[in-house]
Amino acid sequence: MILAAPRASSERARPLVETKPLRHPDAADPALMGRRAWWLVVWNVLVPGSAQVLAGNRRLGRFGLGATLLGWFLIVVAAGLGLFARGVLVSIFTGALSWIVLTLVQLLLIGYAVLWVVLTIDTVRLVRLVKVPPISRWAVPVASVLVLALIGSGAVYGSTVAASSRGALGTIFGNSGPSLPPSDGYYNILLLGADSGDGRDSMRFDSISVVSVNAASGAVTITGIPRELPHAPFSEGSPMRELYPDGFQGHSSDTCGWNPWMNLVRYAAEVCREDEGASLYPDAAAHGSAPGIEATKDAAEGVLGIEIPYYVFVDMNGFAQLVDALGGVQIEVTERLPKGGGPAYKDQPAADWAIGWIEPGLQHMDGDTAQWYARSRYTTSDWDRMKRQRELQVAILDQFTPENVLARFNELASAGTVLIDTDLPKDKLPEFFDLMLKAKKQKVTQIELTPDNGVSETDPDYGVIHEMVAVALHPPKKETPAE
Repeated sequence: MILAAPRASSERARPLVETKPLRHPDAADPALMGRRAWWLVVWNVLVPGSAQVLAGNRRLGRFGLGATLLGWFLIVVAAGLGLFARGVLVSIFTGALSWIVLTLVQLLLIGYAVLWVVLTIDTVRLVRLVKVPPISRWAVPVASVLVLALIGSGAVYGSTVAASSRGALGTIFGNSGPSLPPSDGYYNILLLGADSGDGRDSMRFDSISVVSVNAASGAVTITGIPRELPHAPFSEGSPMRELYPDGFQGHSSDTCGWNPWMNLVRYAAEVCREDEGASLYPDAAAHGSAPGIEATKDAAEGVLGIEIPYYVFVDMNGFAQLVDALGGVQIEVTERLPKGGGPAYKDQPAADWAIGWIEPGLQHMDGDTAQWYARSRYTTSDWDRMKRQRELQVAILDQFTPENVLARFNELASAGTVLIDTDLPKDKLPEFFDLMLKAKKQKVTQIELTPDNGVSETDPDYGVIHEMVAVALHPPKKETPAE
């Protein structure tokens, strides 16, 4: 009988049971099982799917790892675009395919959150809680759930941001005007504020200003136009100029009348016409505007001597919601101001009708206080109110930091859909976003067309106003002294 030669000692037989501690642990060793439990929990947190690859269903683990790596890749790409090509990133989320992109992002985030829940539950199963020490038996599932809630909520929040963005973009920019290049180096936007509401055909703009943004530097100039500025001239080519070649005039009749004031241009162009201004501005509705707003644009162009292609209308009834969504604004109040609708009869003391007071000093205003600060006028003049409105505009701009917008995005999106109407074209958003970031690094220039600045409240010289605006937007270059 021939016997086989014995194997060399280095060629030891493979054990019948592998001793890999994560996949095949010694269940009789509680200390080992405890350490293994925490390793699996940590790996599930750091690299979701890795716990299954190491100790469980490898197919599920590979799927989880693939989803995790894809998520990391997309985050790195987004971060890179945000740092080095911000315009491209904004274009992706606001462009023509934004609805599809945002829907896909929402579905991916929800899907990843659900996958993470599955992986966490499976990781707790792999731990074999009955085999770990008593303390870990309770601590492991509690820690897993807490971490899942903390990190997984980020994915859920991201999905709600995507949904809010899709809704806000569709509502605010559903109809927009034509995309136009800057005029003389500036994007000029008419900013209107009023109390809107159902049945308020006689709505008058309480706040009228023009925001001029330098298309290269982002520098912002805000020009305040008094709501009762009389006899505004209309720009060349305006249909209102044919009706009022000598400037906007008052009108009186049994059914419809108005004063020759700037805030009543809408009334004359839209409310008091049988066709509601459709024959004057037939394309207004298709471009997300209205005849009364287009007429007010034309009047603002005539007053300032600049082209104003876009408008933003702010509903003052929703203004407080925007301020609250931003977390409030900081304002230095210089005089005591009453809150309330005003006196019931001539010379009624403010103490009898005021429902509250805004005290002097540095104030962190919530939305309600900011709204009264912008409206209050019965103890001061319209010129003072214009200045306060401009202060609020600057304060709100200061609050639009990327960090604040990201942290409060859902609230801002919700406020925007009920607060704002505009004809700004959506394809301009990437450029405007970059300009807004540049603007935050610079001081806002303010021009008030008030008697304090030499503008008559009864007979303004519009040629002088044109010169005032031109110098502010295009200041003369300082001559370098000859050596």
